[in-house]
Amino acid sequence: MTSNLRDVDKSNIYSIIENNKPVTLQYSSQYKDLGVLIYEKLNFREHIHEKINKAYSMLCIIKRNFNHLNIQCFTLLYKSMVRSHLDYCSSVWNPYHKGHIQALKKVQKWATKILPELKDLSYYDHLRACNLTTLHYRRISGDMIETYKILMGKYDTAISPKIEKVDNYITRGNDLRLHKRWSRCDLRKYCFTNRVVNVNVWNCLPNWVVSADTTNNFKTRLDKHWHNQDIIYDFTAQLHGIGSRSESLN
Repeated sequence: MTSNLRDVDKSNIYSIIENNKPVTLQYSSQYKDLGVLIYEKLNFREHIHEKINKAYSMLCIIKRNFNHLNIQCFTLLYKSMVRSHLDYCSSVWNPYHKGHIQALKKVQKWATKILPELKDLSYYDHLRACNLTTLHYRRISGDMIETYKILMGKYDTAISPKIEKVDNYITRGNDLRLHKRWSRCDLRKYCFTNRVVNVNVWNCLPNWVVSADTTNNFKTRLDKHWHNQDIIYDFTAQLHGIGSRSESLN
């Protein structure tokens, strides 16, 4: 089967030749692929709103059906029924607008208020008590894990995002340091392949983290390297510091 895409006119209607027969394609402003709603402007606003509404629906189910939740039961239910919607494919739709980030944060903040014993505590203390991290931290960590998988060839190289490593003669940073690309628009700046480099997160990781031999080992080392970051429990904090390049695993 062969197909050629050509613009028929300027009315957002396209024609495709399939098996030597013309097929008309109707323009659509959004399309869902593998559970991610892709909007024509690529800002993922509609997808984020859909996931937030789904997460609130799951929280209402938990609140309605479990009247005497303890922290352990709540954490298990929240991670499986609520946070899974807020995390799924976040490397694709990672928000950079403040409004979207705040809206996602409010879901988890409202969720932790379900527990009566935590109602008088701050959101920071809620997260520590439930051993939950901020969603912002999870998205940054998820980006690093996806970057590691791409560089280690865990995905099919024919379809995986293209990220360019810096020549080996550059000594600063780790041995898998990535090349920075200039971006004029925020849309390009905050896409995955540029985001992980331009915000200088991956390049600041020490060698003992990026040289992990397995994905699980990388996750463990990454958590150990960032264990004292304020962003883990403080949603107002930002990732800081690059750690010591001479730091060992001991």
